[in-house]
Amino acid sequence: MLRAVYPGSFDPITNGHLDVIERASHIFEEVLVAVAQNDQKKPLFSAENRIALIETVTRHNPRIRVTSFDGLLVDFATSVSAVALVRGLRAVSDFEFEFQMALMNRKLQPKIETIFLTPREEFSYISSRVVKEIARLGGDVTGFVPENVAFALADAYHPQPPSQP
Repeated sequence: MLRAVYPGSFDPITNGHLDVIERASHIFEEVLVAVAQNDQKKPLFSAENRIALIETVTRHNPRIRVTSFDGLLVDFATSVSAVALVRGLRAVSDFEFEFQMALMNRKLQPKIETIFLTPREEFSYISSRVVKEIARLGGDVTGFVPENVAFALADAYHPQPPSQP
């Protein structure tokens, strides 16, 4: 089976991420969306919540599976018999970092390739960081993330008090 891993924090997943995932699923027999657990970062959503949000919007595609990982990405990819890592490139500014990571991953595990995919143009400016900032400030993020994620962001930043009987 040609399996690829698409790693990321996905905090939260955006329409750009989903575009890359869908297109990767047309190339590979299985795409593992691997939610990174990084002790150095303080995510808005727990890994479990991020997985649930992603599963909700990808369940229509049997080629997509969602999981989490920690540690070295190439070790995880090897453990699931992946042949490739999928990385999204939004702009030239992403390329330098991603290129360095691809070379390092190749050095660590030469049998796993890195495939770069660019999202459709209408998603190329979207980032999780910017989406969170818009949501935090009360802006409308529905054009940037799936509906379930927009609701989760609104609840995280602007929780509604429970209604009284």
